[in-house]
Amino acid sequence: MNKIIRVILLLVLMLSTLFKSVSANERIKIGLLVPLTGKNSEIGRSIINSTRLAIDKINNPSIEIIPKDTESNPNSTLKSAKELHELGVKIIIGPVFNENQEYLDELNGITFLSFTNRSDNSSNNIINAGINANSQIKAIKKFIELNKIKKTIFLTPDVNYKNEIRKAISTSKIRIIKNYIYNKDPTKLTNQIEKITNYKKRKQNLEDEITRLEKSNDNNKERLIEKLKKRDTLGGVEFDSLIIADFDESLKSVTTSLLYTDISPKEKFFITLNQWFDESLLKETSSQPLYFPSINKKNYDEYSAEYFEKFNHYPNQLSFLSFDLVGLVYYLILQNNSIINDKLFTKKTLFKGKIGVFEIKDNKINHILNFYKVDNKEFKKIF
Repeated sequence: MNKIIRVILLLVLMLSTLFKSVSANERIKIGLLVPLTGKNSEIGRSIINSTRLAIDKINNPSIEIIPKDTESNPNSTLKSAKELHELGVKIIIGPVFNENQEYLDELNGITFLSFTNRSDNSSNNIINAGINANSQIKAIKKFIELNKIKKTIFLTPDVNYKNEIRKAISTSKIRIIKNYIYNKDPTKLTNQIEKITNYKKRKQNLEDEITRLEKSNDNNKERLIEKLKKRDTLGGVEFDSLIIADFDESLKSVTTSLLYTDISPKEKFFITLNQWFDESLLKETSSQPLYFPSINKKNYDEYSAEYFEKFNHYPNQLSFLSFDLVGLVYYLILQNNSIINDKLFTKKTLFKGKIGVFEIKDNKINHILNFYKVDNKEFKKIF
């Protein structure tokens, strides 16, 4: 026990020395590229407020956050990035949207921490810090293994992130039977789900079995027929869990179609991607339990309450990420002897933030996420 206490004291002393290594005279300039005008300005303001909260927590007067407007436009983003570069800024949090990264690879000597969860950019100076598909599927894989689920299918909408999902499936080595690509058009969706679940065949199996019993001499046939008529289908499907890579009303359309084809979340695991604790899911009792990976809900609720107390309105979800990114940048700069260069995100590092654990290596950021389920109108933590 004494040895453990000595180790803890040593770590505290080391951390204290590390934080004092940046003198008040050395300015840590961190740029912030966010939309401050136009239709997305509310997101930008929320991110700025969140970085203010982070700075207050760090409580080091040497940190300087310099915000610039992207106008949600790639040309304006480049112009603002150049202005930050002229001010001596070497690391920038932002931009928010993937399309605004278009010209940023022109700026050597600056590292951008983009909010996007895409991981398909080829620019060496842009690190996507959002909660990407790979991080989410790794958490789903852990859940599947813990529950010894053997047969899983993927349902991916035919949208621009479908290749991102396909790549994450391959990278994570999650075991699935098949990845079905479906059209989100409601007029086509149900027919597609019917094919995936073999609904018409199962429906026909039920009708055939009722007909067979009606013609049989089975003494219990009336009781058996009555029991079968309470069912919608007869026969199994090829999977015991399904992962729906969708959100909002489109996700609800998929779960509704599954229920229509007699696939129940009480019998099969319904799993989806990070839902940011969408409270509308609590009302969808017929689709519960519904499982998903996500950020740390307890920390998110505490952060939202603190944000509301200070600014009198609730934060945008992305601002929660910006809170952690300020702390992450500060931590890595201290770890790098207060030097800001392109080596900050190359070493393998773990950083515990409010969102969860950040994994940094080779200029990439992944997240170790928690796992939750929506059940009985509540969000319940699994791990």
